Amino acid sequence: MKKYLIRGSIALVMAAVGTLILALTGLSPNTSIIVGILMAVALFGLQIGAEKFSLKAFSVLMIGLVIGVIMSFLVRAIVGGLTESVVGRDSPEAEKIADRYVNWAWGISLILFTYFGIIVANRGASQFSLFSPEDRASSGAKGPYRIIVDTSVIIDGRLADIGATGFVEGNLIIPRFVLKELQGIADSSDHLKRARGRRGLDMLNRIQKDPNIDVVISEDDFPKIRDVDAKLVKLAKSLNAKIFTNDYNLNKLAELQQVHVLNINDLANALKPVILPGEMMSVRIVREGKEPLQGVAYLDDGTMVVVNDAKDKIGQKLDVAVTSVLQKPAGRMIFAEIKEAKE
Repeated sequence: MKKYLIRGSIALVMAAVGTLILALTGLSPNTSIIVGILMAVALFGLQIGAEKFSLKAFSVLMIGLVIGVIMSFLVRAIVGGLTESVVGRDSPEAEKIADRYVNWAWGISLILFTYFGIIVANRGASQFSLFSPEDRASSGAKGPYRIIVDTSVIIDGRLADIGATGFVEGNLIIPRFVLKELQGIADSSDHLKRARGRRGLDMLNRIQKDPNIDVVISEDDFPKIRDVDAKLVKLAKSLNAKIFTNDYNLNKLAELQQVHVLNINDLANALKPVILPGEMMSVRIVREGKEPLQGVAYLDDGTMVVVNDAKDKIGQKLDVAVTSVLQKPAGRMIFAEIKEAKE
């Protein structure tokens, strides 16, 4: 409440000051009051906007304002010359009329050219290195790569472990809209979602503190696109970056639009030790398989091992021989037969 009272007081003072200044330019009292109030409203809007300060928005606003001021003074000079040649300034009444036309032309042109200046500056912002998301994302990069991180891979947690090894080069770009999605998951009423979201925030905090990882928070957004996956693909294309994910659907969407994807599941599968038919291994049967008489075990890395004739040996540790290895997009599956049981 106190904040709004202060803002209101400042707005009233600015309205009074603006009215006084404009009255000295020769405008009528009613017009001066209206323009003064509009100035106060504009200031109030700037106060609110300052709470969500954006360097890009501020710079675009300043460029638009400079364009508006320069063009409005040019218009004022032109209109001043025309009115002087038409109306003249040989009498107080003629000079008053000329000043009125000049002031109106100056005020209207200032508003119009500032508005169009902001629009032009905003649309052309990406063409300037100061505003270019690619240059901004790559500034201070430790390597040649720009990698955009999605929500699922943050929650997964393995990214923090990979980054700690020093294998991740360049910038890890985390879009602001991904952070919002992560925060939304952490605030979910669903217990499991909330736990996943909080785990993601913990992992993100760990990543940001790791000296081996260069994290950049990207403010770029695409308000017209609602789907987060589509936003990620759009951002990756605009930055010529890669997407780090373990989301199968995002993987396919990115591939369709020729965006390179780093799938953490593919990396995990590639790092698993090579197992050839005939090799021996020791596993513990934990449950029944889908087919008759099959038992299922798991390796330390989560790989499923399907053992023939092991349905009645749940809980036992067995020595098995690999018969075949099946590689799937979701992971690897090993088929084996019992060789010798251990007590």
